[in-house]
Amino acid sequence: MTASSKKLFVKTFGCQMNVYDSGRMADALAPAGFVRTETPDDADLIILNTCHIREKAAEKVYSEVGRMRGIKQARRGAGQETLIAVAGCVAQAEGEEIVRRAPVVDLVFGPQAYHRLPALVGRAQRGEAVVDTDFPAEDKFDHLPGASPERIRTAGPTAFLTIQEGCDKFCTFCVVPYTRGAEVSRPAAAIMDEARRLVELGTREITLLGQNVNAWHGAAPGGGEWGLGRLLHALAGIDGLERLRYTTSHPRDMDDELIAAHRDVPQLMPFLHLPVQSGCDRVLALMNRRHRRSDYLRLVDRIRKARPDIALSGDFIVGFPGEDEVDFEDTMELVRDVGYAQAFSFKYSPRPGTPGATMEDQVPDEVRGERLNRLQALLRHQQHNFNEGCVGTRLPVLLERPGRKVGQLVGRSPYLQPVNVDADAALLGEVIEVVIEEAGPNSLFGRLPQVRDEANPVVMESRF
Repeated sequence: MTASSKKLFVKTFGCQMNVYDSGRMADALAPAGFVRTETPDDADLIILNTCHIREKAAEKVYSEVGRMRGIKQARRGAGQETLIAVAGCVAQAEGEEIVRRAPVVDLVFGPQAYHRLPALVGRAQRGEAVVDTDFPAEDKFDHLPGASPERIRTAGPTAFLTIQEGCDKFCTFCVVPYTRGAEVSRPAAAIMDEARRLVELGTREITLLGQNVNAWHGAAPGGGEWGLGRLLHALAGIDGLERLRYTTSHPRDMDDELIAAHRDVPQLMPFLHLPVQSGCDRVLALMNRRHRRSDYLRLVDRIRKARPDIALSGDFIVGFPGEDEVDFEDTMELVRDVGYAQAFSFKYSPRPGTPGATMEDQVPDEVRGERLNRLQALLRHQQHNFNEGCVGTRLPVLLERPGRKVGQLVGRSPYLQPVNVDADAALLGEVIEVVIEEAGPNSLFGRLPQVRDEANPVVMESRF
């Protein structure tokens, strides 16, 4: 580290896109001399990159700011200055209110301002309280620097790559359109370039990210426009890129080309996160999902016909305003009909500024909690069955990191399950066939085969 360098600490909350965005913020600040550090104690700039999806997200941010206040005061007492910044979706939603409630915060900026970060930090260093939550007309992707060599070198065997941002769907429970803005797609050439550099430095699996990632329609290298299915075909042509994934999807954006890619692109893993939120048409309409239960079920059938071994994940919200017991049972029936390998489920929590927060017939918290318990019991049962169905099979596992035990490595199956296996550290970053011997609630345990048995197939059929 040079004498002129400054230390940057970024604490990331929430989704994978925030993880990626934290790296891009560090990239943007690198030319100004900022180098990331793993502790806030001696940081010149602390950024809290926030998420607004979970309940009481704003209050958790204020609590974290309170903890950082002590660091700022201690460094000031030693003649050093620390800037505190709040970024991300809570920053976008709260804006000036953050500075009013927490004057110790020097800088507030939303997801559309990352490419302006060096200038914003410069203003804060001059003593100005800076709040930037504008949605500029220009495309943020056009102005962000390419991923730095330093960040790419630390990406590891797996890496995230944001290709799309924002949402035009306006579900009535969701703040994303208000905090992330309209849907914007990154050009295909920029995506391909970053993917090649990741692979050159050892990445074997790339997960494409977006609020509605399958809504991506980016400028094609030779003119015109590609959809996500075409992009996946192009990425699969990169030598050394062994696995592709994407998240998060909206059912309305699963077009024929993308479904065909699940059939035709072997690098595309047989795992799809496809949120539905509710199994009741009346509730789906109240949520403004703009698809019906039958639409979702037909889509699942088409995807499974294209890729019979695919495993599905989903999102569910219980207790949305107006949901009654019959509506909730419709959701339970849909879960039974589809069968999920894993899923995320939540009690409805009103988000200020969204239509759902002001709807009548808010469901009492105790009812929401009881319904969530029933749904999660069913989802846990399905996940258990799927994991148990893997026992006795051989799965290709990308070994990512050391395990908790000496001599153990942890990787991911094609179905995104963590797999624990005793293996030499020299195998890190490799895709190795593993015999699955045991299934836990959230992970698998296996061993390396002594003799490859070609008669025992790697690909599993659907267990549901």
